[in-house]
Amino acid sequence: MNSVFVYCELEGAQVAPVSQELLTKGRSLANQLGVQLEAIAAGSNLKGIENQILQYGVDVLHVFDDKCLAPYTTAPHSAILVKLFQEEQPQIALMGATVIGRDLGPRVSSALGSGLTADCTNLEIGEYEDKKTGKVYENLLYQIRPAFGGNIIATIVNPDHRPQMATVRQGVMKNEPAGKGKGEIKNHKVSDYVSAADMAVSVIDRHMQKPSHHLDTASIVVAGGYGMGSREGFEMLYKLADALHAEVGASRAAVDAGFVDHDRQIGQTGITVRPKLYIACGISGQIQHIAGMRESSLIMSINQDPDAPINAIADYVITGRVEDVIPKLIRHYKEISK
Repeated sequence: MNSVFVYCELEGAQVAPVSQELLTKGRSLANQLGVQLEAIAAGSNLKGIENQILQYGVDVLHVFDDKCLAPYTTAPHSAILVKLFQEEQPQIALMGATVIGRDLGPRVSSALGSGLTADCTNLEIGEYEDKKTGKVYENLLYQIRPAFGGNIIATIVNPDHRPQMATVRQGVMKNEPAGKGKGEIKNHKVSDYVSAADMAVSVIDRHMQKPSHHLDTASIVVAGGYGMGSREGFEMLYKLADALHAEVGASRAAVDAGFVDHDRQIGQTGITVRPKLYIACGISGQIQHIAGMRESSLIMSINQDPDAPINAIADYVITGRVEDVIPKLIRHYKEISK
């Protein structure tokens, strides 16, 4: 068994952000194991895709370029990964916990009989001792993810089957190119991997809806919790976000109360963010929410409860009622920005 493999999800001609994060993490894991980092790009019109991928220190890039591979459909991409993994025998295979990754990962792992850990928030290399036999397994992938609604952190290992497969949430890892772009490029003939039966389903028409926000890439996030009181209370946050050129997020409690739409939920069951500045307004700070924003560079909490759990991880705390504090923040920021 060799190599760490990363499936690079493509958004048109661009490598998805979650795949960039996985390439960064994959390089680190491969270094620890003393093996190669290999990547897979499957799509159409991929000329120049290596310029985006090899910069992460990828040793081998497997390219599958054919019009039948875009837009994504399940069967041909699954067939490619299953056969390639059977040929290359990787130790580890990673992909994003996206709509595509959640479709592709289970199908590939089932075909290979390898198992899969979904929605991981961290990956590490370690050892595992079987308490029954006393056997020690070294250099296993620790697949770390919240469980039981985010109340515990579970570390899952797979000592007996390969590859060790995991899908990973976007925004939980760093995106840091290694600065090396001299890896080998292997251009594969798609017909050697994909059969006519795999092409039984085709996309006739496709409509793309633009996202209503860019929370996952925002440098400033203003998030509200149940303490905002109502949907009308959230209007203050939109005004603050507009002044700061920020995006608005929310805790699960605020979403469940109907104050804001679900697509803005931050936390274990929502989006993971890591902005330069995170302003938590009326958020108590349950562990499920903290799991989705704790990697923010700077955290400010506005809460009338001085003992709110969110305050324990905040860099700055303003104790007061959000309806009093936020209008003052907006006013003073506009004054100093003139």
